[in-house]
Amino acid sequence: MYNNKKVVIVLPAYNAALTLEQTYREIPFDIVDEVVLVDDASPDNTLEVGKKLGIKTIIRHEQNKGYGGNQKTCYATALSLNADIVVMLHPDYQYTPKLITAMVSIIGNELYPVVFGSRILGKGALKGGMPMYKYIANRFLTLSQNILMNQKLSEYHTGYRAFSGEVLRSIDLTPNSDDFIFDNEMIAQIFYKGYEIGEVTCPTKYFEEASSINFSRSVTYGLGVLKVSLFYFLTKIGLMKWKLLK
Repeated sequence: MYNNKKVVIVLPAYNAALTLEQTYREIPFDIVDEVVLVDDASPDNTLEVGKKLGIKTIIRHEQNKGYGGNQKTCYATALSLNADIVVMLHPDYQYTPKLITAMVSIIGNELYPVVFGSRILGKGALKGGMPMYKYIANRFLTLSQNILMNQKLSEYHTGYRAFSGEVLRSIDLTPNSDDFIFDNEMIAQIFYKGYEIGEVTCPTKYFEEASSINFSRSVTYGLGVLKVSLFYFLTKIGLMKWKLLK
């Protein structure tokens, strides 16, 4: 609990057997009430590691549903557990669990309803090994998104995110993509509802076991991001009605 608010950590996992334990051990259980592990049909032994660690709520997709599909299960499960604050933490140890306390406190003290761990606010991205082409793409996409969405985030592409239960209950994630573009569709929905997003500086790590997408998928993702932002802009000015925004 934090300020009498139930805190649930969700772990969207795919091939996380080698890093899950290290991630789990650093979760601050003095404020975290429950952990949800969703294994997206991993071919490795992620499921067995989760059980060995004693994680009570484990869900396994028998067929791979994708990164967005995994998150849909994560958030729906957290809300079914009556979570007041939900933190998505990647179990590949790319983002440090030690920031959970800071992110939860911002939401728990009602400063912001959504908090992102940003790799760009400081020098964490390049210092942590982010490939230069990804860094440049991140900066270009973020600039474009801020212009089209009339916002000022330092980055839209972090996988470290915390939400109040109120925010998650107010948006419909069902029609969102099951792929990586899910994250940006969710951001569009959050901003369209009038919620603000706070950010904290987050160090990051790039290493062999950390999840990442290749160059061709990065290009597809980038084009999808621009499409989301453009549809958001056109909906806001009344030139279209995008089904995700309602």
